[in-house]
Amino acid sequence: MTSALPSPSAASVLDLAPVVPVVVVADVADAVPLARALVAGGLPAIEVTLRTPVALDAIREIAGAVPGAVVGAGTVLTPEQVTDCRAAGARFLVSPGWTDVLLTAMRASGLPFLPGVSTASEVVALLERGVREMKFFPAQAAGGTPYLRSLAGPLPQARFCPTGGIGPDNAAEYLSLPNVGCVGGSWMVPADAVAARDWTRVTDLARAASRLTRAGGTCR
Repeated sequence: MTSALPSPSAASVLDLAPVVPVVVVADVADAVPLARALVAGGLPAIEVTLRTPVALDAIREIAGAVPGAVVGAGTVLTPEQVTDCRAAGARFLVSPGWTDVLLTAMRASGLPFLPGVSTASEVVALLERGVREMKFFPAQAAGGTPYLRSLAGPLPQARFCPTGGIGPDNAAEYLSLPNVGCVGGSWMVPADAVAARDWTRVTDLARAASRLTRAGGTCR
């Protein structure tokens, strides 16, 4: 990807690549080389989860030093986090679930966002509020591909990024569904590779993930 990447809409976040790496950064010094390795492998959309004290600093570093990356914030739970992530340079927001308070804050940020759902009722509630792109979480525990396939018939306007329990063995099955734009996962950033700072291995794993094909990869 180049530095001319457009500002993503929620839908184009789903369309940037078949896989969005879900990254937990424990050492801010790893943020930039990790992001560069993922981008080099063809995965520009990177979700940095707010699970460590350095997460916001990691987002800030990636946003400032890796022009080919579209860095987003994951595990966003509060309006205050929405504000902090936007200030740090996040270009999209992802939450494991949603409330009206959080949804209002994410919408007001002006950033694309993917609120988390795990039931048909939650999907319908978001569709009522004008949201069509969502995170399906925790994907495997919430019913996996059979559940998402069942939603495609009555709720074809909803489009998902399933995350949670997805790896190289089942990612293609998810991506074969018409209502899946991309999947989220962390298998291309294994803990031992990050600990060893083996960025070549990360790039190789990212490149393999970027070559996955998808049925639901175009905006509808």
